[in-house]
Amino acid sequence: MTSARLFSPVTFRSVTARNRIMVSPMCQYASVDGGPTDFHLVHLGQFALGGAGIVFCEETSVEEIGRKTHQCAGLYSDAHVVAYRRVNQFLKRHGAVTGIQLGHAGRKGSSREPWDGFESLNSADAAAGRGPWRTVSASAIASHPQAPAPHALDRGDIAHLIQAWRSAALLAAEADYDIVEVHAAHGYLLHQFLSPLANRRDDAYGGGLEGRMRLCLEVVEAVRQVWPEDRPVFARISATDGDGSGWDMNDTLILAKALKDRGVDCITPSSGGIKGPTAVSVVPRMPGYHVPYAQRIRQATAIPTIAVGLITKASHAEEILQSGHADVIALARELLWDPYWPVHAARELGQEGYLGLLPDSYGWWLERREEIRKLAAQEHAD
Repeated sequence: MTSARLFSPVTFRSVTARNRIMVSPMCQYASVDGGPTDFHLVHLGQFALGGAGIVFCEETSVEEIGRKTHQCAGLYSDAHVVAYRRVNQFLKRHGAVTGIQLGHAGRKGSSREPWDGFESLNSADAAAGRGPWRTVSASAIASHPQAPAPHALDRGDIAHLIQAWRSAALLAAEADYDIVEVHAAHGYLLHQFLSPLANRRDDAYGGGLEGRMRLCLEVVEAVRQVWPEDRPVFARISATDGDGSGWDMNDTLILAKALKDRGVDCITPSSGGIKGPTAVSVVPRMPGYHVPYAQRIRQATAIPTIAVGLITKASHAEEILQSGHADVIALARELLWDPYWPVHAARELGQEGYLGLLPDSYGWWLERREEIRKLAAQEHAD
């Protein structure tokens, strides 16, 4: 038997996960008035039962108009806290560390679901009780030609937004999350401020890189100030937006260093989103296609990173960690296909007692099954 790094504990501040497998935030479009339902309990609960070390709730808006769709998640009321806490209690009871990603869709809000092409809500939707709302952004530039132009935030609006993130972080602490992540990627609001394609401001929140980073850094500062000192803050960033975007890896390294200086404990780099849906790739999609970003950020800034992007094989995940390219492996759609990927990966990597990742009521019966199989094979051989 071997001792795989994938199944070694990982610690951020006072929070220790049992292994380095993280369930990446995945929007489910199943929330009601922003809050989770029994769907979320079952959806997220299966990953804890399957042995994942860290289970992240989906991207969650800090205010009602920050959602992409009417069915998107939010954290801006006390009623949300009670519902999220119920989910977290289950996840923790089954061995998982819990995380929530706090974000704001900005100009990508007021939309239909992805299977309807993220089309902007219109009068027909309003007649069905799903009316549109005014979106906001760094500048009055629409996300695509068919979308209405967003409202360009003024300084008072920006102060309100920072307070919304601060309040959401406080609510997340009440809901008993272990980790909070600031979402500054995938073309959402903070990314809109970072990008020169979406940010044409001429005030302190625009212009050069320092101005465009300002809101992101002020949000992180606000979250870190109210988030418990012994719990970590993560950040999600788009490392590159593609050719002609005005945002590349050099900008990312500057941002990563600034995030670290403000108390961010770990960074998840992915890519794209500012020029269209995140399904439109700005880099060739192959297994581990975001790993080079995680590696470079980790080496250049000495901040822990999370590798994400078509990582489906246990051996590949282990190689990434053994090579020092990242500290945690995040999976998304692969876990939708196989929620028990962690225990299957542990068996593949030769981990002794791999069934111990499962609840006792699962592991005990499966161990008996293995014993019966061995006896049957021996009898057949005899």
